[in-house]
Amino acid sequence: MDPGSDSPAGGTDVLDRQLEELLEDERTDDGDHDKFAHYVRKEKIVESAVTGKPVRALCGKKWLPNANPDRFPICPDCKRIYEQMK
Repeated sequence: MDPGSDSPAGGTDVLDRQLEELLEDERTDDGDHDKFAHYVRKEKIVESAVTGKPVRALCGKKWLPNANPDRFPICPDCKRIYEQMK
């Protein structure tokens, strides 16, 4: 899912930097997050597919995407953060 696609170019850059700073402590993937589809910028998913670099969701989960997100419900934390960004 791509929360940045409806935004003007660069519209979420400041938020992305702030989120990155807040999440520097590397939140661990402790189970429940694996049961959800998370919001990640589309270009980050493409970059991950090319480089193998993990992505970070709006909620802070960091992982290598490898499953079809349509099989899972949307992460409530990602959804709440995305709705606040609108």
